Amino acid sequence: MSLRLRLSLLFTLGIAIAIGIAGMVFLAQLQSGLNSALDETLRARGDAVTTRLAATQPTARPDGGDQRGDYRGEFSESEQVTQVLTPEGAVLESTAGPATLLTAAQLKRASEGSLFFTGSIEGERVRMLAMPARRAGDEVIAAVGESTGVIEDAQTRARTAIWAVGGSAVAVAGFGAWLVAGAALHPVTRMRRRLTNITEHSTDARLRVPRTRDEIASLAEAMNGLLDRLQRALARQRGFVADAGHELRTPLTALKAELELAARPGRDRETLNMAISAAAADTERLIRLAEDLLLLARADEGAEFLQARPITLSDLVAASVRSSEATAATRTISMELDADPSIRIVGDPDRVRQVVDNLLGNALRHAPEGSAVALNVRTATGDGERVAVIEVSDRGPGFPPEFLPHAFERFRRADAGRARTQGGAGLGLAVVASIANAHGGRARAENRPGGGARVWVEFPLHRPRGHSRGRDHL
Repeated sequence: MSLRLRLSLLFTLGIAIAIGIAGMVFLAQLQSGLNSALDETLRARGDAVTTRLAATQPTARPDGGDQRGDYRGEFSESEQVTQVLTPEGAVLESTAGPATLLTAAQLKRASEGSLFFTGSIEGERVRMLAMPARRAGDEVIAAVGESTGVIEDAQTRARTAIWAVGGSAVAVAGFGAWLVAGAALHPVTRMRRRLTNITEHSTDARLRVPRTRDEIASLAEAMNGLLDRLQRALARQRGFVADAGHELRTPLTALKAELELAARPGRDRETLNMAISAAAADTERLIRLAEDLLLLARADEGAEFLQARPITLSDLVAASVRSSEATAATRTISMELDADPSIRIVGDPDRVRQVVDNLLGNALRHAPEGSAVALNVRTATGDGERVAVIEVSDRGPGFPPEFLPHAFERFRRADAGRARTQGGAGLGLAVVASIANAHGGRARAENRPGGGARVWVEFPLHRPRGHSRGRDHL
């Protein structure tokens, strides 16, 4: 069922319920008013009858019989219902036949005061008023009544009119609701058609925002924002795939050449060993590149790839320094570690170690021979919260100023002209940022005032219960 139809039906149902309630209230008020008017008429007739009875004088009968019979037939039969009874229920005068119209209980109550009730005469409903009166000095009960047929006819006509007018009003309201809902939802229909025509080849298309500044306009703005994000994501994905293919092509081409060299007839043992060693190095590079690409892809998907547990950062950073000593020694670079042993976080030790290895590897590649690379593990305040900081700095040439805003983007190199066979693929810092973000932290880079680069990563601080605070400085 379409939204337009649902809105129309709901509106029509609401109108029908409102008209139904109004009709019932009107009929109830009509019945109450007609009954009140009828009761007033009966009251006036009753007063007239009691007045007449009070003024009646008895006439003595020659035979000395019961004088009550002398007044029988005084009331005209043209009157609707009039009956005079003794308190015991004997009919003295009646325009509705000889049968009494009141029960014993009603006679008793009528002798004490006026009594309204509804009875039936020959199958016709009659509204009655019984009241005490005096006739020739005797106590009697005067009863007057009128048929309720007029009231019932008026109610029937009113119900018929309500059904006719109300039904027509509901039909008109439903049709109007259908038209109004269609007009109100027309911009949504136009948006749907526009979105249906947007493909991956036309991601620059946008929805027209109405000038009404209502919910429809807000929806159009939100959809345009979503399209902007999708366009950027698609552009990143295309760029990522293109860059990944470009990065993979270089080692694969080199690997192919080395394997062809190894398979060449007449090769000597030394040439074969060199080709195999070079192929193994290129294979290792391909493995690292594939692992980095997989990590970044999982981070983009929001997939959980961390195996978190408490980590002592000083031990982890010290292990990374020890594994890099041989590389540093080849260029006579010293590594200076200043780590607070009390700092602990909850994280994936393998991924945090990858962060430190990437930062330290970058620093060792760019630090001048004979210089020093400094590593620092400390606590600080970031965005109002205590964080653990791992910082690596060198005394190399630093980052080009135009590179810093893009330092943690994928396939970005500080030296764009450097050959891909030298250094990495431009994914090291991107991997660092992705791992930091997955831990709820962040990565930053800047140039040192005295020369060289400074890169640091912040992790949410986890301090075990009862552990000392440790050093706190920037």
